[in-house]
Amino acid sequence: MTQDELWLNKYQEVMTFIETNKRNPSKHNGEERGRFLNWIKHNRKLYAAGEMKEDRMEKFKELLSMAEQYKHKNQWV
Repeated sequence: MTQDELWLNKYQEVMTFIETNKRNPSKHNGEERGRFLNWIKHNRKLYAAGEMKEDRMEKFKELLSMAEQYKHKNQWV
């Protein structure tokens, strides 16, 4: 598999997780953190630094907007 295929597979996994669970991956769940959250954080840094490949940027923007929809809201504030 090429790096692009691996990236697309992980992208699909993360999108499917968010769509099915109606929430973002938890930093408190070790499995979710290792499988999804670290990948999102790494790609967010690449995106912010402008180092992400052009073909991935549009897809990642889509993922970020979906993640923003399900952002955790503090119920005590």
